[in-house]
Amino acid sequence: MSKNKLKKFAEIDRFEHVFQMSVSNILAGEQFPLRGKWHTGFFGNDAPVTIELGCGRGEYTIEQARQFPEKNFIGIDIKGARLWTGAKQAKEDGLTNVAFLRTDIQALHAFFAPDEISELWITFPDPQMKKCRKRLTSTLFLSQYRRILVPDGIIHLKTDSGFLFAYTCELARVNGLPVSACTDNLYDSPLAQEPVLQIKTYYEQQWLARGIPIKYLAFRLPVGGALIEPDIDIPYDNYRSYGRQKRSDLFATQ
Repeated sequence: MSKNKLKKFAEIDRFEHVFQMSVSNILAGEQFPLRGKWHTGFFGNDAPVTIELGCGRGEYTIEQARQFPEKNFIGIDIKGARLWTGAKQAKEDGLTNVAFLRTDIQALHAFFAPDEISELWITFPDPQMKKCRKRLTSTLFLSQYRRILVPDGIIHLKTDSGFLFAYTCELARVNGLPVSACTDNLYDSPLAQEPVLQIKTYYEQQWLARGIPIKYLAFRLPVGGALIEPDIDIPYDNYRSYGRQKRSDLFATQ
């Protein structure tokens, strides 16, 4: 591990707005102290809480916190070095309605109690075209989100992947999940006027630079009812993410 990463990990440990608990402790049944107490134990208010899954550098978490100071936001990622960027920015900006959580998304129930989360953002996840159970919009994950979302809580998906977008749209259709917004070309639609959808993550800028349209879907997740996987053949995306050097070269020219 590089010295730079070690330095970031050490700094994260000192941030009062960054939390983590090891998988071994979770499996051992250890109780996360803020579970069910995020409002009173950290934010100090009863405002709605929005989480961002796979938040990376925390661009969406930070910008939403700026746009909506009357709400609370938590960015979640397993990569501590990525979280460091957003956590440091939040600290420098003095944002008091932001927290970050380092954990695997499958462990959300260990950190949040039922009805504790109002909205959930999934921003540019790996589409997992060959592994349905790993898709962050699969029925497996939706069942987990139900455990922490308020009734009819909102789920937002922002993605470059035509495959994941088509899959999630069909999943919403066959399960009768109420869709409030849907477009396969966000920045060529009226939805692009909404400030929250104008936020662009590091990876989103990469896709836009390659001419790949951004897709957006927002739907509600009712409490009851069995969830079924869609039975549909969807063409795979015919492109791949750039490697690290290619990304560096791309953004160096912008």
